Amino acid sequence: MKELERGAAKQGLPNEVLMENAGLAIAQRVKGWLGSAVGRQILVLVGPGNNGGDGLVAARHLHDWGARISIYLCNQRREDDPNYHIVTERGIPTTIASEDKHLADLDSALSSSDVVIDALFGTGKLRPLEGVIGEVLTRVRGAKEAQPGLKVIAIDLPSGLDADSGAADPSCLAADLTVTLGYPKIGLFSFPGRDLVGELMVADIGIPVNLGEGIATELITEESVRSMLPQRPHSAHKGTFGRVLVCAGSLQYIGAAYLACEGAMRVGAGLVTLAVAQSLQPILAAKLTEVTYAPLPEAEPGFISNEAASSLHERLADYDVLLMGCGLSQHPSVMGFIRDSLLEMPSSLSPLLVLDADALNTLAQTPQWWQRLSQDAILTPHPGEMARLSELPVEEIGRERLRVAREEAALWHKTVVLKGAHTVVASPGGEVKISAMANPGLASAGTGDVLSGAIAGLLAQGLPYIAAAACGVYLHGLAGETVRAELGDAGMVASDLLPALPRAIKKIREG
Repeated sequence: MKELERGAAKQGLPNEVLMENAGLAIAQRVKGWLGSAVGRQILVLVGPGNNGGDGLVAARHLHDWGARISIYLCNQRREDDPNYHIVTERGIPTTIASEDKHLADLDSALSSSDVVIDALFGTGKLRPLEGVIGEVLTRVRGAKEAQPGLKVIAIDLPSGLDADSGAADPSCLAADLTVTLGYPKIGLFSFPGRDLVGELMVADIGIPVNLGEGIATELITEESVRSMLPQRPHSAHKGTFGRVLVCAGSLQYIGAAYLACEGAMRVGAGLVTLAVAQSLQPILAAKLTEVTYAPLPEAEPGFISNEAASSLHERLADYDVLLMGCGLSQHPSVMGFIRDSLLEMPSSLSPLLVLDADALNTLAQTPQWWQRLSQDAILTPHPGEMARLSELPVEEIGRERLRVAREEAALWHKTVVLKGAHTVVASPGGEVKISAMANPGLASAGTGDVLSGAIAGLLAQGLPYIAAAACGVYLHGLAGETVRAELGDAGMVASDLLPALPRAIKKIREG
């Protein structure tokens, strides 16, 4: 953001202009979020830097639109500060913390306020929130506990939240709404910071679009997904939309095969075939009526034989995509089958690969596995699987999801979908896409199988690896939000997502 602001200044948009744009954009979003500014009692907490300046501009506009504004200066502003001069000209009540004995005026203002705007600190260097600012935030937190209807709105990010890492100072005040400026910040999608953001809005402050073109990290948005979704020509036949071979399921995880196949079909794949242990085929045939089957030899009932790799290879020439791993198990014969299928694949075969679950767990036990699996693939690990693949502590992965995904994708030369709240998609070339969605309803068995199937189905329809992964993540997340709106997030199960996937595609196409 600092580089973008410097670039904007070179193009004739100095800091003063960006601040005016920011303050107006904040005020507009606050007004829209509240429904009206008229008569609202709003307390604006103003810090020492640009974030405080943004707050002063927003306060002026909200005052002009009928809000009853009071300003609390945690630090004295310079006398030549034009934005401070304007609010004093308008007669907006202003209190300076250093002149407020025992913060009595702050307590009085809080008791009569509907809204508190946190304009203390923005994306600058994270500093300990101590002294008067720490005490001010403590008083606001206490007032919010006593007055549940009191709303907190943060400008750019809650004060004390690190914009890069999501780390948060103990005094960081949880917001009900965060209006972030220019572009979203990575820390807003990283924990623990994400839990302090509340609802998130992004406000355009006039930074020229060309300045952001080189940024390799993006938020996955509805607009970007709409532009990537595969076309559906009227002259199509099932081959137009690709053929997916799903190798999944075992005696203990029969449902994984069902969910993965349905995920691929529900995003529009033309043909899905399930390669499964032969004794499980009759069971799944009763549930999956639209797929075709490739029964594979077994080592014992419900577990694919090591020797079945050659049977799988014989069929692969007829398919565009191989999805392998969902529910296959870590039975010794199955792991041998996975290794031989992937690492001993004939050079004449070149299916697009999506690897999940036990395919990843098997690769993780193969030294330098990425050198033997030379072609690109989409890997869809959860943090535990990522820890096994990368040999990194799961705590480090949880703490630095974006960095780990980007570095490992480059090392392995694979597209990585690091699942979890705010799923991260990273390409071998350094491009990273972050999901804005975090839904506890998706934290249940089988939802990852649906995601892998959806990604494979999109890949079969001709999308590049990074696009198929990003679209699959977004559609999966949007399907989850649709189900949550209807059922809530407790009791949502993976199969609830399946009919919601085509509805998500329809919603995106129709805008």
